[in-house]
Amino acid sequence: MRLLRRRTEPDLRFWPQEKRRLFGTLRPFILGAILLAIWPAADPALIEPPSFLSSEPERVSERFTLCGPGRGHACVIDGDTFKLGKRKIRIIGIDAPEVAARCPDEAALAKAATNELQRLLNQGPFVMTGRRFNDRDRYGRDLRAITRSLPVGRIQSIAEGMREKGLARRYLGYKESWC
Repeated sequence: MRLLRRRTEPDLRFWPQEKRRLFGTLRPFILGAILLAIWPAADPALIEPPSFLSSEPERVSERFTLCGPGRGHACVIDGDTFKLGKRKIRIIGIDAPEVAARCPDEAALAKAATNELQRLLNQGPFVMTGRRFNDRDRYGRDLRAITRSLPVGRIQSIAEGMREKGLARRYLGYKESWC
């Protein structure tokens, strides 16, 4: 008696020529779609985590200054990073101009972004949430989504506020030039 093995993937030899050609043509697109679907999981700084993957909210009500000599407890480093105690916190989902810029335009935008982040953080208490897993970037900074409850029952995202003002871009996993 002959045993039949069950195949787990299609045997393309028995497909009509058109189906084989179509499958071969679509394979890169299917793989690309799968990679796009898992990419946010690979870089935790890309998107804010969904609520079921979020850590416990951490309420912060500090007065922030700009970082510098003698100002270290609660201070703003640049347009997407601030310091809280010994922790450096990077806001999830945005990329702001660098303070150590290559061109004068980026340096001016970086200063404006830093001042705007300080202003937004000082508007009142806010909540920080991170991912349950993989909550730090490769530089050791805590990755957090920063939100504030508004009186009308809405929630304000600090990242969204920075993007609306044009002082930050959506973070796509790599740095782009602001020059």
